[in-house]
Amino acid sequence: MSLLNDIPLSALRFYMTAPYPCSYLPNLSACSQVATPAFLINTQVYSELLQHGFRRSGTYTYRPQCGSCSACVPLRVLAKQFRPNRSQRRAWTLHANLDVSLHRLQDNPEYYDLYQRYQCARHKDGGMDNDDHESYQNFLLQSHVDSLLVEFRDQDILRMISVIDLLSDGLSSVYTFYEPDLPGTRFGVYNVLWQIELCRKLDLDFVYLGYWIKHSRKMAYKTVYQPAQGLIDGVWRMIDKPALSPNEGDLS
Repeated sequence: MSLLNDIPLSALRFYMTAPYPCSYLPNLSACSQVATPAFLINTQVYSELLQHGFRRSGTYTYRPQCGSCSACVPLRVLAKQFRPNRSQRRAWTLHANLDVSLHRLQDNPEYYDLYQRYQCARHKDGGMDNDDHESYQNFLLQSHVDSLLVEFRDQDILRMISVIDLLSDGLSSVYTFYEPDLPGTRFGVYNVLWQIELCRKLDLDFVYLGYWIKHSRKMAYKTVYQPAQGLIDGVWRMIDKPALSPNEGDLS
């Protein structure tokens, strides 16, 4: 079914970007299909776009369209059927003491400091480690949909921030960053589990985790949260869990 035939999306226009270097697979180029105008993409419209494989970065809504390459697979976890494995249960117990609070998207020097530390430690030379404050704001603090900023603190010390979107059929995980230099922590895993639990409390079906890329270590971890579905050839299909390391899911 063409998106242009869907009445809520009929006012949108779609264009293709010029090729650019792929961020995840070496020596490849990527292209994206972009939905415009941004101000028309509210929560209802974005919920429908997400079901067709789109994602947002700030107010920029896109999906990969890379010719013969189909490595980027939109992935969602079936929240109500999810059952944590032993490693995930340990991560949940490890961070059960964190105090969690929900906020509107807001600028805060404490958040930006944590963001910079995370990028420099986890994504050095990946481009985002050079994000200035304006780039950070455009990426995480601009939204035309129902978005929340989630604080995770340990005895009033900020440990993690997550930005999520509240959609018609679930939650979309926009981005998460956390204290990168604390040994023995599993913040990324705990965050995904927390989002799944919130999804259940809200009686929603899915947690959308963005794109799963089987041959990218940064993106392959997502299928450890089971059961999961991937959007393949326009149809949401079950995806099996791959064999990963004992610390599976830590890159989330």
